[in-house]
Amino acid sequence: MIERRGTAVPARDARASDAQALVTLRADDGATAEVHHHGAHVTSWRPAPDGEERLYLSGASEYGPGSAIRGGIPVIFPQFSTEGPLPRHGFARTTDWAVGGVGRSSNGMAEADFVLRDSTETRIILNASFAAVISVRVVGARLAVTLAVENVGETPFAFTAALHTYLRVSDVSNVRVVGLHGTRYRGPGSRALVRDESESVIVGDYLERVYVGAPPRIDLHDGERSLSIISEGFPDAVLWNPGAERAAAVPDIEPGGERRFLCIEAGAIQSPVELLPFRRWSGTQTLVAH
Repeated sequence: MIERRGTAVPARDARASDAQALVTLRADDGATAEVHHHGAHVTSWRPAPDGEERLYLSGASEYGPGSAIRGGIPVIFPQFSTEGPLPRHGFARTTDWAVGGVGRSSNGMAEADFVLRDSTETRIILNASFAAVISVRVVGARLAVTLAVENVGETPFAFTAALHTYLRVSDVSNVRVVGLHGTRYRGPGSRALVRDESESVIVGDYLERVYVGAPPRIDLHDGERSLSIISEGFPDAVLWNPGAERAAAVPDIEPGGERRFLCIEAGAIQSPVELLPFRRWSGTQTLVAH
């Protein structure tokens, strides 16, 4: 049960326009998360008790209307990448979401809901009637983000989706990703699936893999720190880092920024979600800092 404590007063980011309000969530134990109205985009997560930032946010990120924030947790909906006829990664990450509610539960967890409904603009891109909700919950060493999509019309529609999470690391060449051994994946520009025979994934440079039927838990080891990525409802997972050459061609990644993050994304990608009239789908990604 959420304990409602009135309407939240959105904070302002120094790099954001007046339209780019954000909500700061603070749990009773000091864990915090920041969520922009723009894209329902989580841009900061500091777990308790250490308070160290665990998400990467580019200092060169754009915050204007129609632009996606580079870093944090972009919401990918209703299309992953360019795998379909819609604009790359869909419109959810570049659209302002309404605050559905902000509060705190009886155990001290801070939580907020953000809502996006179909509009004249979205129906030009996706001819569907929908209500999407991003729910963000933070307490202790855990951050949970849920994407729920409901078909509120009388016509079925299909979509793909992901939570494009940028995890902050000390140096991407030093990290190991554990838990994907035996899982099949496809590389960039290919639909052919390859079995991952390695005990751990070492990034090195450019990495882009979609793991199909991924395990519900993946662990990221970064020196003495580690982090678990736990998914529910999302059948797939993505590992991505652009590497130095590709990152240099991306204007909103600061020089050398690619070394300070690894994207591990929970997604529904390989097989689109077919949503019948008045049905609801949801997927959750939970990050646990160790």
